[in-house]
Amino acid sequence: MTVQQPIFDPVKFKDTTRKQWDSAAEAWNRWSPLLTRWLGPATELMLDMTDIGKGSRVLDVAAGAGEQTLTAARRVGPTGYVLATDISPGILDFAASNAKLAGHANVGTVVADGEMLDAISAQPFDAVISRVGLIYFPDQNRALGGMRDHLKPGGKVGAIVYSTADRNPFFSIPVGIIRRRAALPAPLPGQPGPFSLGDPAVLAKRLTDAGFHDVRIEKVNAPVRLQSALECLQFEQESFGALHQMLAGLSPSEQDDAWTEIETALGQFEHDGQFEGPCEMLVAAATR
Repeated sequence: MTVQQPIFDPVKFKDTTRKQWDSAAEAWNRWSPLLTRWLGPATELMLDMTDIGKGSRVLDVAAGAGEQTLTAARRVGPTGYVLATDISPGILDFAASNAKLAGHANVGTVVADGEMLDAISAQPFDAVISRVGLIYFPDQNRALGGMRDHLKPGGKVGAIVYSTADRNPFFSIPVGIIRRRAALPAPLPGQPGPFSLGDPAVLAKRLTDAGFHDVRIEKVNAPVRLQSALECLQFEQESFGALHQMLAGLSPSEQDDAWTEIETALGQFEHDGQFEGPCEMLVAAATR
């Protein structure tokens, strides 16, 4: 008897992703100060590598609550423009609100699937950026192709992604514990995920296959610094919707046991009253 292997369903995956981010939007926005400390240096490097400056027009794909959108807006100034897009209307509402509160009249928002950027009607951009978003697109080539199509000739694309799982134990350890406890199979072929572009060679190939050239990739050490392993657990519980999706098949008590094991495991990164979870990001840029 032949057992049919499960097939990855990108439509269902994106629907679940949208619901996850709608649910986690408030928490992700609330943790913005941590995101600034944690991802700020990588973000500034991405903006440098894509030549974003005064007067630039920037498209931010999978913008979330817009912390990096506002960073770009400050760079481009009142003569520039930043358009933030995300598949989740709930989280994009925070991006719009944050831009308004910060006085950035040069920021716009549009709810859009990152793989369907052709639905966006806008003048070409000098740069397209995506921070920790590309890794979750089922069709990364299509997403990158859409980004390329929205660039001016000579414009640049920039992306920040996690490197390999072994370089990001603050995230890979919880994923591994949950996968084991929930008896989840290995990711299906073509399935996106946090470490899907962790190999610089794979990331570079994605960019060249999408028609970009002059690919440049830099590694950035980006430790997650918090007060304790418990605080890191709280951050991941509140903000990492994918972990809750993985836990869905377990009972409430089994889920509690999984979180307890995760907190214990993360405790190895707590020293002298401080938590520092190892994390390494890849920052990539390429030219149309």
